[in-house]
Amino acid sequence: MEVHELATPALVIDADRLSANLATMAQVRPGAGLRPHVKAHKCTALAATQFAEGHRGFTCATVREVRGMAAAGLGDDLLLANEVIDRRRLADMTTTCEHHGARVTVAVDSPETVDAAAASGVREVLVDVSVGMPRCGCAPGEAGRIADLARHRGLEVRGVMGYKGHLMVIDDHERQRDQVAASMDLLLRAHADVGGDVVSAGGTGTCHLHDRVTEVQAGSYVLMDTHYARMALPYVQACWVMGTVIAATSRHAVADVGLKAMGMDHGNPSVETLDGNGADVWFFSDEHVTFVPHAGVASVGDRVHVIPAHIDPTMALHEAAWLVRGHEVIDRWPIDLRGW
Repeated sequence: MEVHELATPALVIDADRLSANLATMAQVRPGAGLRPHVKAHKCTALAATQFAEGHRGFTCATVREVRGMAAAGLGDDLLLANEVIDRRRLADMTTTCEHHGARVTVAVDSPETVDAAAASGVREVLVDVSVGMPRCGCAPGEAGRIADLARHRGLEVRGVMGYKGHLMVIDDHERQRDQVAASMDLLLRAHADVGGDVVSAGGTGTCHLHDRVTEVQAGSYVLMDTHYARMALPYVQACWVMGTVIAATSRHAVADVGLKAMGMDHGNPSVETLDGNGADVWFFSDEHVTFVPHAGVASVGDRVHVIPAHIDPTMALHEAAWLVRGHEVIDRWPIDLRGW
């Protein structure tokens, strides 16, 4: 199949750009130094390419991701980096992992999450520590107590993790470096109380700043988006949604890529014509994007690339991604970890 034959909107991954991103990260954080976050793509076929680069441990955001990775034979070392108190789901996950010989570790940050893990057959945990982002994680001074409670319940405590998503995209690199260092000071003080071999933190936007952790949980690097592109990171845009112009005037054009095909929480995606020219995006509707090309006039039937501002939720909106090289479609990858 040729790319122009795809029905739109079509989620497209450029195979050569994907390979370049994989190779770059394998040099920046080789082997166990990276625990790729599969929430960024929710695709076991793509995870297999990360596994082939030597990254054998993965970060998951949902029970479904853990179970899917285990069933796909990618369960050497899975981390559920999220608090879950649904004991039935945790127990089902544990059973699935045991069936497939997968290792799973679960994040805990409270007596309730420790109880849920222990009651569900979970064997290993990381203590999730709040390092400045107002989301999950115990206070750094409470980490030792949570670890002691987990060990008292028969759980093995592997170490600590701390997520600072609010620091991923800061234009002032000096300020970003200082704030990352401060957050890691908190995490390492907690680790001194918790013990264990693992100090897990970071993401695509701060990967280059970490020299005091054992692993980084980066995900977006492999496909990228416009939100991260402004950070001048060493990764290229490898994914977009291809659309078709379905209406055009001398003033504007409309393509068939709308809110139901794009993650919008980081603002408007970008639109590019196939010859590389950009466009001014006016607005998105349920099934449409209205835009004005920077050069020339769009015609009905033209194809455009709509580049996500946030790759993670965009991937979760599609059933499959088309892997392409040049004008050729070379594979179809199901987004098989969608949902919860």
